[in-house]
Amino acid sequence: MVNSVTSLGRSGLHDWLIQRVSAVVLAAYVVYLSVFIFSAGILQYDVWHALFSQTWFKIFSMLAIISLAFHIWVGLWVISTDYLKPIAIRIPFQVGVILICTAFILWGAQILWSL
Repeated sequence: MVNSVTSLGRSGLHDWLIQRVSAVVLAAYVVYLSVFIFSAGILQYDVWHALFSQTWFKIFSMLAIISLAFHIWVGLWVISTDYLKPIAIRIPFQVGVILICTAFILWGAQILWSL
């Protein structure tokens, strides 16, 4: 039996829901950026700066970054609990993924909000 101490959700259903909601947020972000890129014409610094200077887009981008980190964590947690049976390997792997996802969120926040 796998202990869920390091899982993001409280149950498999909760993890499933996090995975699906984060996928919807990421899909919406990719669709919006794709439409923006194809409709903006020539993309230069001032166009990108204008887009990323808007507060609503910074929030949307931050939501996408957090969603990506949660999506990564749930997916890798499931893979690690299925395929990394020895706890001496699985726990350091999961802690490493948590640290990388946390660094990813913090770095994304620093980049987005320093514009």
